[in-house]
Amino acid sequence: MSKLNKNYLIDVFSTLGAQLSYPDEQLKTIINDEYHYNAWFTPRNVEHAVKSIGKMLNKEDLTTWLSRYQIDYNKDSKKVGLILAGNIPLVGFHDVLCVLISGNQALIKASTQDARLINYVLNMLVKIEPEFQSRYSFVERLENFDAVIATGSNNTSRYFEFYFSKVPNIIRKNRNSVAVLTGNETTEQLYKLGRDIFDYFGLGCRNVSKLLVPESYDFTPFFEAIQPHYTIINHHKYNNNYDYNKSIYLVNKDKHLDNGFLLVKEDERMVSPLSVVFYEQYKDLASADAFLERESENIQCIVSSADVKASNQVVGFGESQQPALWDYADGVDTMDFLTKL
Repeated sequence: MSKLNKNYLIDVFSTLGAQLSYPDEQLKTIINDEYHYNAWFTPRNVEHAVKSIGKMLNKEDLTTWLSRYQIDYNKDSKKVGLILAGNIPLVGFHDVLCVLISGNQALIKASTQDARLINYVLNMLVKIEPEFQSRYSFVERLENFDAVIATGSNNTSRYFEFYFSKVPNIIRKNRNSVAVLTGNETTEQLYKLGRDIFDYFGLGCRNVSKLLVPESYDFTPFFEAIQPHYTIINHHKYNNNYDYNKSIYLVNKDKHLDNGFLLVKEDERMVSPLSVVFYEQYKDLASADAFLERESENIQCIVSSADVKASNQVVGFGESQQPALWDYADGVDTMDFLTKL
């Protein structure tokens, strides 16, 4: 690409960011129509995803991010196969961004759940800089690739690791996020924790599915603070999950807490069902740190205001679904991987 250099790409992608931050009428139509193709992609959730990417693609952050890497735009580009997830809107955009901004070509196998959105956003990019038209393609099957970045479940990751073992690869598995509470959180912090739990209905790897709480923790302030999020129960798919899990717990006589739209259950597992948050009690912060280190391979990020010691990314309340450009999935530096191909 004749114009390919950092400063030019920063201008291109910051322009895209501005357009996503303030959607025009056509993009608003796309945002509102996704619900008809995927009931989880409500207008609110799609708009949140679109504007979050818009916020991410600001000139200052793009400059800071790219300054960390030596990118040779004169060398031959590599074809990078991307297998994108589709659990939340535009969840695979960051991988596509990394491939394009590193000067490589993206072979995109999009999820059927999210194919329309990612295609539309990339069309917006092409309108800003037409030369990007030749830098990506959507494919049904990955072929003739030099490297692969694949996101899937723990089951599919085993297949990916076998199938793509002969080329450089990043293979991502299931991860979930954790909140560490001390009992000293403010009402506002606990309300924001509700966002970390309920944004995208809890379908994302950055959603909190597990709480670490001190012994004899009183959940009353937590339930009072998250009450404004009660409208989530009006979504039929979420409601179905809530009713199903509640009935299972009642039939099995499993001890749990219930506020009418969220079930909270003491459980050692990391991955909670939709509409459920698991919790474990800790004796002191040292024991909480030990848990976080033990489960680090299963944790995407940690939400807390406590001074936790962890190898995973720690964010403030309400920030789990607001990653920066350098907040890489699974803590693997995608740009470093791509610039060294």
